Amino acid sequence: METLPPETNRVLYFVAALALLAVLVLAVSLAKNRRFQPGDVFVASRLSRGNRIFPTQVAVTPTSVVQFKPQWLGRQEHSIHISHVASVTVDTGLLLSDVIIETSGGSEPIRCHGHHKGDAIRMKQLIDQYQTHRAPATEVSATDGGATRDCPFCAETIKAAAKVCRYCGRDLPGA
Repeated sequence: METLPPETNRVLYFVAALALLAVLVLAVSLAKNRRFQPGDVFVASRLSRGNRIFPTQVAVTPTSVVQFKPQWLGRQEHSIHISHVASVTVDTGLLLSDVIIETSGGSEPIRCHGHHKGDAIRMKQLIDQYQTHRAPATEVSATDGGATRDCPFCAETIKAAAKVCRYCGRDLPGA
């Protein structure tokens, strides 16, 4: 059996290592690009800026809107409760649309680029639908010790006897 010269062995090992690295990068990329939750999840196009390797995903649920950005190490999530969505702006271009979801609570809006026109319009329709059909919070009678009120700062439902809001952490005026 004939042996290869050492230079040829090094080249073959280098090519094999490069192929293994390419397979590893492809496997990580495919694993990170899976939908992060079931339901209405909208994935941005890879043709848009910032979405080449790991496209942004937006999930619209009856309780919240969640933006999910996978990264090489970890991920970034930004969620807004459906009752705190102030407006949804859809900026439609020739092929793709940008979606901006503003909040009423003063936090950063969700900005996502590169969604197909139909997906952007469907996102807006779902948010409008979930805000319209949101069930009002039910109040328990005061005799049960579970009376509630709305926080004057963040509008979340809290116990009537609370001195500090559990959602925004602010001190509350007396009941």
